[in-house]
Amino acid sequence: MTITQMKYVLAVDEYRHFKRASIACHISQPTLSMQIQKLEDSLGIIIFDRSKSPTLRTREGEIFIKQARVVVNEYRKIDALLKEGNQKLSGEFKLAVIPTLAPFLIPLFASKFNSKYPKVKLIIEERKTEEIIDLLASDLIDAGLLVTPLKNDKIIERTLYFEPFSIYTSAETIYFKKKKIRESSLSMDNIWLLNKGNCFRDQVLNLCQYKEKKDSENANLVFQSGSLETLKNMVDLSGGYTILPQMMLNKLSIKDKKKVREFEEPCPIREVSLVHSRIFLKEKIIDALEKEILQKIPPELQTFKKKSHELVDVF
Repeated sequence: MTITQMKYVLAVDEYRHFKRASIACHISQPTLSMQIQKLEDSLGIIIFDRSKSPTLRTREGEIFIKQARVVVNEYRKIDALLKEGNQKLSGEFKLAVIPTLAPFLIPLFASKFNSKYPKVKLIIEERKTEEIIDLLASDLIDAGLLVTPLKNDKIIERTLYFEPFSIYTSAETIYFKKKKIRESSLSMDNIWLLNKGNCFRDQVLNLCQYKEKKDSENANLVFQSGSLETLKNMVDLSGGYTILPQMMLNKLSIKDKKKVREFEEPCPIREVSLVHSRIFLKEKIIDALEKEILQKIPPELQTFKKKSHELVDVF
């Protein structure tokens, strides 16, 4: 039994597919399959049910994978500890970002970070909040960029900034003629929402003080998207309104900015944080990542304070 074989098993378990796992491991599928077969023969068990699609664990395989993950993670920790002693940052760093932050935040720091730390292989992927929490718990990623607080004592949250919400409305709604909107006046009628599973959706529902049982009774058209940009386009083309974060407003045209309405105080805000598990070894990399992000966020968010504003719950 080797560490490499265990890594192959964990890759198949992650991708639920031998071909995709082999690509991720940079080897041929026959080589990966052969190594896992050798491991199964030496253990006297079947780890994966190959007759299923996607590939699934067997009962014995589930027990083995759980322990193999511990062994591989401990092996990686040894490697990370040795690299921590080097002056120059290096190694692989996996970062997951929620979809409502990714298009606005990643372009601000990713290229600059890559240029400054060329020996760090920064792997970034979009994930939903609950997925990021699970991936951190399994040590499948090193850190996440998401909205907090998570109220999870196994995760450390490094608050980066607070971001206010605004309303983006068509001319037909009651909000368009107002200079500022009272939070208590928000209605579920004619609002465009993100898909279920997005924390921004949950925050909007909390903001509207809405117990979600069904969609607006008055809505003949129900459309839910995974993209804030799509929601903005739905307002432009079909009317109604939606709620957008500050960083998206910075990208609007002068014409579209006329459709933006701010909230009355206390203005609802979200807290954006860089998070990682408490058992963390790549501290120098995350310190550098945090510093780079803080230097690149818009000036108005750098000076924006939580005081006199209302933090909207994530869950």
